[in-house]
Amino acid sequence: MENQTQNETIFYHDSSIKVTQSRFITYSKTYTMRNISSVYIFEIIKSKTKAILLIILGVLLLFSKEFFWLGIIILILGFWWIYTIKNEYAVRISTNAGEVNSIVSKDRDYIQKIVNALNEAIIHRG
Repeated sequence: MENQTQNETIFYHDSSIKVTQSRFITYSKTYTMRNISSVYIFEIIKSKTKAILLIILGVLLLFSKEFFWLGIIILILGFWWIYTIKNEYAVRISTNAGEVNSIVSKDRDYIQKIVNALNEAIIHRG
């Protein structure tokens, strides 16, 4: 087993992910490259509905003398919430068992590096 690991080409490696010519090792799962047919970035769009409803409530409270300041606070919280909501990105791989999001992160560049490494490994495999 040690000999096989030494001869493998490593396309990407960090503290929890490793992409070699024959394996894709994630936090909790290992995929064999021969079973991966395609890989791409999948964007997981986060809903902003609750934050928008909070902003609407804040605007409505602005029309009340009793709750004006509460409306200001709710408006600020609603806009802050919308600002902090970030979409997530996933490494989506297609295997003979279907499609799966193997790694999810808010950092698109990180996911892009892994997808690039997986594509290189698939091309290297031939």
